[in-house]
Amino acid sequence: MDKFTSFFSRLFFAVAFALFVIAVINWLLGLFGWTLSWLPYQPGRILEFSAILMIFVMVLLLRQIRERLRLPDKS
Repeated sequence: MDKFTSFFSRLFFAVAFALFVIAVINWLLGLFGWTLSWLPYQPGRILEFSAILMIFVMVLLLRQIRERLRLPDKS
């Protein structure tokens, strides 16, 4: 299970970073009057999707930390 959550944490982080880069590039192109016409969303919406994925990454990392710090039962 630990490998599974670690994999998804890394996958979500990579996708969130890619979305962040795409949003910044689209925003910079918009300053010059150009756009990435194949994107169905505005740069702000893409940043929101990136932030949502980063929240999931943080939750998965905090869950892994909690599991490693959990003390064994004494019963």
